[in-house]
Amino acid sequence: MDEMPIETTLYSLSERAPAPDDRREGERHLTLFRVGTMVVDGRRELCLIKNLSAGGAMLRLYSENIKLGQKLTVELKCGQPLSGKVAWVRVPNLGLLFDKPVDVVAMLSQSEDGPRPRMPRIETSSFCTIREGASVVRARACDISQGGIKVETDSPFGRNAEVVVSLPGLPPQPSVVRWTSDGFAGITFNRLLPLPQLIDWLKARSGSRNAA
Repeated sequence: MDEMPIETTLYSLSERAPAPDDRREGERHLTLFRVGTMVVDGRRELCLIKNLSAGGAMLRLYSENIKLGQKLTVELKCGQPLSGKVAWVRVPNLGLLFDKPVDVVAMLSQSEDGPRPRMPRIETSSFCTIREGASVVRARACDISQGGIKVETDSPFGRNAEVVVSLPGLPPQPSVVRWTSDGFAGITFNRLLPLPQLIDWLKARSGSRNAA
């Protein structure tokens, strides 16, 4: 039985708010979005955080009567309130434009009480190379976490293929291909990337974009 791609909350360093997402959830993806608390008109409700960038968030709602331009606040597990206004509504999702940009890397690197959770997926635009045996291909990294990477590539990889992923600024990572679908592949690192190393890499990538 083939493994389904797992779709979790996606984090982005972009200062743009997430745009509407037409992709349907269901048979092809197992969704494990982060749970947040939405405060609107003085009431607190649960929501799922599908996408969070420096400029805004895409939320999946379990309430009705949310209107365009309405003010609301989202609270993450770390307790940091993020306020903004509704930029678009496409039931059951909405786009929230933050009142001011947030530092996504700093938010993710905050220490919390209790065991530190694994790093969520972070959107990236870096290119990488993937080596399988004597064959080496170039691919675009779509997002990365401590445990693995999602890439876009025209090269076919078999499920459970043993590969080595090389990203600029990080050591080569022995890995295993877990799923492939429509020109994308999900690859799991054999060892978790150390959190400080990944945070430093994200900061360096963010700094290089700002300097461009």
